[in-house]
Amino acid sequence: MAEDSPLDGILPETESDSNCDDAIDWWSILSDKTFLENPYSELRRLQAKGPVHFDRKNGIYFVLGHKAFARVSKSSAMGRDTRNWTGGWNSEDYRQHDPVGYMLFSEFQPQMINSDGEEHKRMRKVYEPAFRAQAMSQLEPLIADQASRLLAAMPDKGEIDFIEAFAAPLPLRVLCELFDIPESLDDTISRWSASLIRIGDILMTPEQKSEAMEALAEFKDFLRQQIKERENNNEDNLMGLAIQAQKNGTLDEEETLTNLVSMLVAGHETTVTLIGNGMLLLLSNPDELARLRSDPGLTRTAIEEFLRMEPGGNMILRVAREDFDVEGVTIPKGAPVIGLIGAINRDPGRFENADVLDIARPANAQFTFGGGAHFCIGAPLARLEAQIAFSRFLEKYPQIELAGEPEWRLDRMNARGLGRLPVKVKAVA
Repeated sequence: MAEDSPLDGILPETESDSNCDDAIDWWSILSDKTFLENPYSELRRLQAKGPVHFDRKNGIYFVLGHKAFARVSKSSAMGRDTRNWTGGWNSEDYRQHDPVGYMLFSEFQPQMINSDGEEHKRMRKVYEPAFRAQAMSQLEPLIADQASRLLAAMPDKGEIDFIEAFAAPLPLRVLCELFDIPESLDDTISRWSASLIRIGDILMTPEQKSEAMEALAEFKDFLRQQIKERENNNEDNLMGLAIQAQKNGTLDEEETLTNLVSMLVAGHETTVTLIGNGMLLLLSNPDELARLRSDPGLTRTAIEEFLRMEPGGNMILRVAREDFDVEGVTIPKGAPVIGLIGAINRDPGRFENADVLDIARPANAQFTFGGGAHFCIGAPLARLEAQIAFSRFLEKYPQIELAGEPEWRLDRMNARGLGRLPVKVKAVA
């Protein structure tokens, strides 16, 4: 492990384990640029060795099987609170070893995604009304309007970068509308988001930790001022829900700020990757693109297939709250568990023709949004945005094709998305 890892030199020595393969250098694999560009052949090779693996060097359990991860993600014995990680960042050794990392993870901790049990339920309950079916239906005009604005600014024919022109700005504009944040701040929020999304990588350089710490402080200061200016407005939006929860004592200030930061960052990045990765899948599978054009009613199942085949993240983290048995392996209390979603979503034991895009695939039990109590609260919004995005884009452009090599973001290990997707388009004459 690199010296700057939150894992190095901190975890206790562990005994040999029958599911341990010391020949696998997990973190070298997960950070390799070739893997980040196309992880699936390597994941299949590792998956063939078994559904659960123990990385003895770092005390981490990796899960690659669909059945195994279904149990892990849905069990109350497996949580998301990394303070319970034995020998992890929430220890005196780590604080001494890496004070910047300790401060970063401490400052980012108080939010629903990092909490378990009643603490998690209390925070999640604040925001759930904003993502229910009725609330989503009311957002359709807003999302459609933002999509139309972006499409109107695009040429009727020629080459565009699909990420820069459409996939990236659409989710950000929608989120900022939901929080009533002006468009002039789009670039600033994108910068903060790019720094903070790396927290999910687990392995961060000292420079990345410092950048994330600075972004987090600036983001919280901005939100703190927003709350102060709007605390008496009785707003009917996500910011209004947060303000009300802080005023009535359901959330303290740090929980309010950190939850808002997380929703803006994750809500943006998750949908960018869904729209961008999905478009690349369609362009790489022209028969399926033609199928979707001929039957727009398949858009919903197509979105689920995009999520399965090209998930916007490589890893989902859990920490054992108690000893937990899965697939013949006992995961001890306090041990970290990482689900490798690219393998789980393409497990041939669960999916027929797992490496083939099928936009009408039935019973698509993909885990890109996680599972159990920590299932992504914003999943309904991401799905709705993607449905509108693909419908509107394909409607405007009956001709779309790749105009060059797609470029994957290689500066992050977990968030899997395209930095550039050059396409050639032609609108209806």
